Amino acid sequence: MRSRRRRRRASSEDAEDEGGGGGGRGLRLPQPEPGPGQQRPPAGDSVAGLRGASLMARQRPELLCGAVALGCALLLALKFTCSRAKDVIIPAKPPVSFFSPRSPVLDLFQGQLDYAEYIRRDSEVVLLFFYAPWCGQSIAARAEIQQAASRLSDQVLFVAINCWWNQGKCRKQKHFFYFPVIYLYHRSFGPIEYKGPMSAVYIEKFVRRVMKPLLYIPSQSELLDFLSNYEPGVLGYFEFSGSPQPPGYLTFFTSALHSLKKDYLGTVRFGVITNKHLAKLVSLVHSGSVYLHRHFNTSLVFPREVLNYTAENICKWALENQETLFRWLQPHGGKSLLLNNELKKGPALFLFIPFNPLAESHPLIDEITEVALEYNNCHGDQVVERLLQHLRRVDAPVLESLALEAPAQLPDPPLITASPCCNTVVLPQWHSFSRTHNVCELCVNQTAGGVKPSSVSMPQCSFFEMAAALDSFYLKEQTFYHVASDSIECSNFLTSYSPFSYYTACCRTISRGVAGFIDSEQGVFEAPTVAFSSLEKKCEVDAPSSVPHIEENRYFFPGVDMTSTNFTGLSCRTNKTLNIYLLDSNLFWLYAERLGAPSSTQVKEFAAIVDVKEESHYILDPKQALMKLTLESFIQNFSVLYSPLKRHLIGSDSAQFPSQHLITEVTTDTFWEVVLQKQDVLLLYYAPWCGFCPSLNHVFIQLARNLPMDTFTVARIDVSQNDLPWEFMVDRLPTVLFFPCNRKDLSVKYPEDLPITLPNLLRFILHHSDPASSPQNMANSPTKECLQSEAVLQQGHISHLEREIQKLRAEISSLQRAQVQVESQLSSARRDEHRLRRQQRALEEQHSLLRAHSEQLQALYEQKTRELQELARKLQELADASENLLTENTWLKILVATMERKLEGRDGAESLAARREVRPKQPEPSGTPQLPGSSPPPANVSATLVSERNNENRTD
Repeated sequence: MRSRRRRRRASSEDAEDEGGGGGGRGLRLPQPEPGPGQQRPPAGDSVAGLRGASLMARQRPELLCGAVALGCALLLALKFTCSRAKDVIIPAKPPVSFFSPRSPVLDLFQGQLDYAEYIRRDSEVVLLFFYAPWCGQSIAARAEIQQAASRLSDQVLFVAINCWWNQGKCRKQKHFFYFPVIYLYHRSFGPIEYKGPMSAVYIEKFVRRVMKPLLYIPSQSELLDFLSNYEPGVLGYFEFSGSPQPPGYLTFFTSALHSLKKDYLGTVRFGVITNKHLAKLVSLVHSGSVYLHRHFNTSLVFPREVLNYTAENICKWALENQETLFRWLQPHGGKSLLLNNELKKGPALFLFIPFNPLAESHPLIDEITEVALEYNNCHGDQVVERLLQHLRRVDAPVLESLALEAPAQLPDPPLITASPCCNTVVLPQWHSFSRTHNVCELCVNQTAGGVKPSSVSMPQCSFFEMAAALDSFYLKEQTFYHVASDSIECSNFLTSYSPFSYYTACCRTISRGVAGFIDSEQGVFEAPTVAFSSLEKKCEVDAPSSVPHIEENRYFFPGVDMTSTNFTGLSCRTNKTLNIYLLDSNLFWLYAERLGAPSSTQVKEFAAIVDVKEESHYILDPKQALMKLTLESFIQNFSVLYSPLKRHLIGSDSAQFPSQHLITEVTTDTFWEVVLQKQDVLLLYYAPWCGFCPSLNHVFIQLARNLPMDTFTVARIDVSQNDLPWEFMVDRLPTVLFFPCNRKDLSVKYPEDLPITLPNLLRFILHHSDPASSPQNMANSPTKECLQSEAVLQQGHISHLEREIQKLRAEISSLQRAQVQVESQLSSARRDEHRLRRQQRALEEQHSLLRAHSEQLQALYEQKTRELQELARKLQELADASENLLTENTWLKILVATMERKLEGRDGAESLAARREVRPKQPEPSGTPQLPGSSPPPANVSATLVSERNNENRTD
């Protein structure tokens, strides 16, 4: 039934379409767009189109949804494409030449790396300078490269390559993280990267090391020069008599280049010996043997039976077993842990000296090498002694051997060069108003005679023996006080450990106000001319007394021979062994200034000892010349048990702060004068990076205006630029300390929980200041009533303190209970943390699963979208095909109707002809017109045609 209804509806709609009715509900054929001279179709066609669309939506909703989705996607794509701003790219400017055309450096400013590789193959030594035109360091290094090239252009090919231009091959093939970069090639070996200072002399020195990595050793004198150098040396013995290139020589040559590649400082030097007699001095017998010289440990020969004789193995063996006396440090100026890593190893002696790498001789470095050899020569090695004689240019017999076996012990030195175990002790003054000190020389010996230390044969002593001697000396120090004694008086006292061992102490009285010593040639010291007044009238305390150094002992004990102080092997007799480092003062003088060197000096020589563990550093007096004797004394003063060296404090220049101010600016130099030698002082500790400190300036200005300047001082100190003794340092900023007059040791810290306001500061000062320090109260003598009231006040203070102590105990108990609660809360918090971590991990897993599922859904959505687009395309094709079929159907109907009429006419003609043949003489009826040659169809034929036409209509 449904199929019949659909057929009827379709036939009725087709009939309406054929009849041209505008109100039909069927699909209409798409109307072509009118041309320029044509008119648009009437509005009824659009209404019919809408009705057809609604009918399609009812019959095939999936087709409509696909069309809508496709339209939305096209609109979104069009919107994003139109709204997206196009990138504006400015083409890079064409590169220009970085070096001048007259420069000896070949400048490939277009980054022609392939051409650089081509010309490199034809040169023996090539230096490639990779730069970026905008880089400031590349610009600064340009002049240095030009200077080095002007000196070596006849031997080395200098090539500069612009490695920043985006169209050059260097930019595409090289990926540098910094500029400039210097590569050196020695024929086919390379690249050897240079990372040293960008200075012409250093670059030239490195290039010359690459050009000539091996030193030829033809004589014994040059052999001693090679072995006595501070840098470790590797010697190879090769016989050139048999062949121009002995076996293993090329390998040894390449190992020297490998050493330069791994260590740009070139700390390991390589030399070649061709003389058989010279080779025997270093225990080299066979040609091709390699010898590594070490000053204190046993020297080594390359073990060819254990390691393969290759350049990499020789270089690795030398670098792993090398022994250095001191190291050169070359900070690159950026963030680095170079100094930090070295300071963690222990106390460090930094020597800043002007250094020229191209100089043939370095006398100061030779003296430093001599000091380092003596400092570390703990066992009196014979080879080291011979090298020291060579450094001192002392004539010695010809060497017979520098064998690798253990050196023979040197004969005992004369008695006068033996090192006694002595220490300088400064006793405190016998009275607070005394102007004298007792200085004693304490020595450990094995005699009971009352003689001076210089004439006593004293053995070497250990650290514990010296500590025991000092302990015994301090127990008997009262017996060594003298009111005035210009002569040296010696005394002996028994040790507390052995009845056969005695201590000798030689003491002398000196003036307490000695600030310094005159020239060592005069041997006298001058007393201060400052007259000390009574402490009851002025708030002044004494400056710290001067402690004599070891090199100054000859001023106190001119009769005592100090040549017995032995510096040799001191590093093994102290717990404060120094690591020695050298820095070029021409490049790194800024570090020396930060350590305390003067900024304006003609000779840039400076020495400082930095001890990170003790958080202190000491400097050699800049007035003293940097030489062997001063270095030895400086190291000895640091190494003794009770070091006489004073911690160096770095401070700002006090001249830059004017004195006529309400608030006095204190520096390291003026701290003692302002804070500890004047009236009541309120000191503020601040720093420029402290954000809260500037907000207190107006409070302290008002305070300074309200207090009398003749009896009170308001001061401040910048602790970021001024060092202070540890007892005066603070652990937080801002901090306020009050130093009362006459009671500087009773300084008080402003409470941290109390706001810093003007009323609070006044109460704090009045509470802790000494009322007796004012001139009016000092003039009046205390009465009995005052004493009684003072006793009552003291008793009240005592009771108040007892109550405070009870409160503190209660607070301590409450804090302990709170601590228990906090610990329980912390444990629960830890459990919660573990639970949250587990939940976090579970959530992360779920998140990963959801993300994977989302990706799957996204892929499925994209797949369905593509399928839907394909389906929409196919449906559109079907719709177009259906429209074409409908058009063809209409034309077929018309054709069929035409053919039927033709067939009917033909049948009628045939039937008429048949009748004429049957009845030729029968006249035609007059009422019906007949076509010529046609006859009316029979009745049965007409009925059959009518029935067939009706059936066809039903089928349509």
